[in-house]
Amino acid sequence: MVEFGGWDLPVSYGSQIDEHHTVRRAAGVFDVSHMCVVDLRGPASSALLQRLLANDVRRLQAPGKALYSCLLREDGGILDDLIACRLEEQWFRLVVNAATAGQDLEWIGRHAATTGVTVLPRRELALLAVQGPMARALALPLLPAACAAPAAELQPFFAASCGDWFVSRTGYTGEDGFEIALPAEVAAAFWSALCAAGVRPCGLGARDTLRLEAGMNLYGQDMDATVTPLESGLAWTVVLDDERDFIGKAALLEQRGRGALRRFVGLVLQERGVLRPHQRVVTGVGADGEVTSGTFAPTLERSIGLARVPAATGAEVQVEIRGRLLPARVVRPPFVRNGRVLVES
Repeated sequence: MVEFGGWDLPVSYGSQIDEHHTVRRAAGVFDVSHMCVVDLRGPASSALLQRLLANDVRRLQAPGKALYSCLLREDGGILDDLIACRLEEQWFRLVVNAATAGQDLEWIGRHAATTGVTVLPRRELALLAVQGPMARALALPLLPAACAAPAAELQPFFAASCGDWFVSRTGYTGEDGFEIALPAEVAAAFWSALCAAGVRPCGLGARDTLRLEAGMNLYGQDMDATVTPLESGLAWTVVLDDERDFIGKAALLEQRGRGALRRFVGLVLQERGVLRPHQRVVTGVGADGEVTSGTFAPTLERSIGLARVPAATGAEVQVEIRGRLLPARVVRPPFVRNGRVLVES
């Protein structure tokens, strides 16, 4: 067990490597109840999120549509990354990170204070992520009857709300599956039913190797309040060329105008060793970069990482590992998606 954001979380339930492969090949379940579900209700909810989020909430036209976005400071620094979903015309649901939930709620509440929007953290809900190519097929028969039919029809990045249950076709592993919010008092029984159906319990270790293979950022490692989305591989989550005046927009426009932004890249180590956060990346272009996340990737059987490097960095770099400079290839994440390797090892 390890402490994470005020919660005790299992690193694994046995073999971290086996749990990783299970999610790539079959189905695993993660207890991610440490993440915080937040409901925003009221006529001004959409306008509030247009001000708070760097992505454009107008993309959420259809009920149940979800999107990924960053919550920014005025200087463009990332306060958190989150998923936002429109459930009804005046009802949005956010899922925010555990370590930042307190500051997120304070920030959102401060900006909502004069809007009439109700901001309600749903602490009574547990959150289970069922992930893998067999995840939906194994989970659907176990959902309440009112949820099973709409959940079966969900497209990626859509969600369905049925009473106290909330099922979204999203995840953090690069595989298909559901993230399911449900009343905490029935979570243990649902977990047991999933396991009896052949879904394997998975811990924090496999979750990290899976998300890194999928090229997904981890808040506090790959980005935080000291960097912007434009230098964190998240420019695709930012809509700058419209009339919205979201918090942080002016800073991002100014940064984009300066040009020569640091790049956020993937690395594949070419010799034996393990990439870890904060290792120096020698780029040969006059400035060093830094590994932000790194690990041994079970699917590739190689060490991979994410790194922030100067804009002029080429296709080959060196990483300082225990006093040695080891060669690494620069690649574009993701490394693995839907069980398929996307980069040459």
